[in-house]
Amino acid sequence: MPDHPLVDGFRGLVVDLDGVVYRGPDPVAHAADALDAAVADGLQVMYATNNAGRPADAVVEHLAELGVHTNADHVVTSAQAGAALLAEQLDPGSTVLAIGGPGVAIALRQAGLDPVSPQDRIDDPAVAGRVVAVLQGYGTELSWSDLKEAAYAVAAGATWMATNVDLTIPTERGIAPGNGSAVQAVGNAVQREPQVAGKPHPPLYLMCAERAGGDVTSMLAIGDRLDTDIEGANAAGMQSLHVLTGVDGLVALASADEQLRPTYLGLDLRALREPYAGVEVAVSGRAGQGSEASEVGQDSVDGQGSVDVDSVDGDDVVAVCGDARATVSGRGDDATLVVDGGAVVERARAAVAATWAARDDGRVGIPLPAPMLEALDALDPR
Repeated sequence: MPDHPLVDGFRGLVVDLDGVVYRGPDPVAHAADALDAAVADGLQVMYATNNAGRPADAVVEHLAELGVHTNADHVVTSAQAGAALLAEQLDPGSTVLAIGGPGVAIALRQAGLDPVSPQDRIDDPAVAGRVVAVLQGYGTELSWSDLKEAAYAVAAGATWMATNVDLTIPTERGIAPGNGSAVQAVGNAVQREPQVAGKPHPPLYLMCAERAGGDVTSMLAIGDRLDTDIEGANAAGMQSLHVLTGVDGLVALASADEQLRPTYLGLDLRALREPYAGVEVAVSGRAGQGSEASEVGQDSVDGQGSVDVDSVDGDDVVAVCGDARATVSGRGDDATLVVDGGAVVERARAAVAATWAARDDGRVGIPLPAPMLEALDALDPR
């Protein structure tokens, strides 16, 4: 195995919050220690959140309660990313309608713009006439009146920026409508699509890299959700680590299309300081030829986990990670997945890599065959 941690070679991290650092009110095990260790090692640890309603200072206070130490300069919200994009398009001091929680208006002021509330627009026709843009983000007190004012402003020609378009948001009581649901409501009225700043779009990641003093290739994004964290990292050209502490587990990973696939897979944030065992894959009988082996993952290790191509049966896909070996046998609905040996994380990486290779070779489709889904569920450590 390699003698260096996964984070070696990176200037910094772009860390998602809910599902990576905490789950609702509770801290994720090992997260605080791993993040503090990364800071002690000299990494720039940036926290990126699609929650536009909370100001960065409030995020810092919440993290401190969980034992994670940072400051507002290392927290980037989708409201900040949206405000920065608007500042590039508008004159300094331009009037912008702020829709959502307090973090939206604060971000606009920090970007040199003049935020006004929906009530300001209602009360003063002169204010309504000055509004040249709308920044729409999440807010727990959002009202239909707010959405109407946003629609009226956009219909009148205002530039429309959505902080993010997550349709749902997890809460302590369950799943609730997210900012994307409110954005859709405005879109239904104006028959337009907004610009979007947050995940899975690149601006939030680019802003994190800029603040860290590097570029996207020097940063490692960390997330638990494929359609926001990982897709956004891929869109920005940033390598990513998916951790199994939040929303998406092994079934979702194995079912993911290419734009949703992470560079690395770990059980939790302890993976940052652990030597990373890569995966090697062999696909038999490709295009009528013999078995073919290829490496999967940035840090596959020469001489470790190698596949003996000659040992791969005629219609199998084999992935080896450390001491774990995953085999996809057969095709179509009858395909099976068997995983033997190795540590939990090695088994997970091998299983996902073998499934991706089988999918990419056209041997299985989506949804995955029931026997493979059962095997992936059984392997999921969550």
